[in-house]
Amino acid sequence: MSPFPRIEIVTPSLPGCSNGNAHTAGRWARFLAPLAQVRLATAWSGEPVQALIALHAWRSAPSIERFHAAHPGRPLAIVLTGTDLYRDIPREAGARQALRRASHVVVLQEEARRSLPPLQAEVRVIEQSATRVLRQDQAQRHFDFVAVGHLRDEKDPQVLLDAVGLLPGTLANGLPPRVLHMGAALQPHWQRAAEDAMRAMPHYHWLGGVAPLAARRWIARARALVHMSRMEGGAHVVIEAVRSGVPVLASRIDGNVGLLGRGYDGYFPPGHAQALARLMQRFAAEPAFAIHLAAQCALREPRFAPAVERAAVQALARDLLTSKIS
Repeated sequence: MSPFPRIEIVTPSLPGCSNGNAHTAGRWARFLAPLAQVRLATAWSGEPVQALIALHAWRSAPSIERFHAAHPGRPLAIVLTGTDLYRDIPREAGARQALRRASHVVVLQEEARRSLPPLQAEVRVIEQSATRVLRQDQAQRHFDFVAVGHLRDEKDPQVLLDAVGLLPGTLANGLPPRVLHMGAALQPHWQRAAEDAMRAMPHYHWLGGVAPLAARRWIARARALVHMSRMEGGAHVVIEAVRSGVPVLASRIDGNVGLLGRGYDGYFPPGHAQALARLMQRFAAEPAFAIHLAAQCALREPRFAPAVERAAVQALARDLLTSKIS
């Protein structure tokens, strides 16, 4: 192996953007720095690198096709996201074609394997990681729930708005609920919906786009994270909550089940506002239930340490760099 092999990571969004692909690409580049020269790009540069890692099969499909055409024997890893797995691969021929070009396929949680078509490529799970942020003192005058994620259809902000409307003004523990919703509105109608909800429901607060470190601090101060997505490859915010010792109230979708486990007791049916409202009220009313969810999350927490993800990413790189190169 050359002492300075070159790997290019193609991602729809470069680090600096506030989305999951961008954060994953930047984190992986740091992990790979001891092993290779790493270049980040939104499209393959055309440079004759030893290996290509592409995040998102459909959105990176042009780069995947060009790289494969230029270097058909060189290793190519595709990292699949939620929209890849649960939307694009089933309905887009281009996404399926890109997947067939891969020598290695990476998914971000174990349940994702069930959604893949038959493949020749090796499939491995690399769970994402987060630094540990210690849980902080909770507010005493409110019972705080947080939700973190840009307001877009896949994240299903409407189910949170509807659930908040079903909460009583005072919970069974005697505290008023406070729901803090963080994330930029990616479509105008979601901004209008969030603003209307704030006017109608004094215990709902939409904070808009929040810097990652500030979001981590809000999570660490919350009683629970609410994660209501309809579609996820493996949500980093769930991992951040678990790494802060904060229980998660999550929609029962593969992306959440793959991270929290099939036996986790903090799920609600996706899109079901009444079930989410009941779960939030139970969490507030039953301290033993809250402690139980925290204990279940604590059992999952070690797998999301940066050292675990770093070792898995570096193992992938070593496999890529020792694969056949034409």
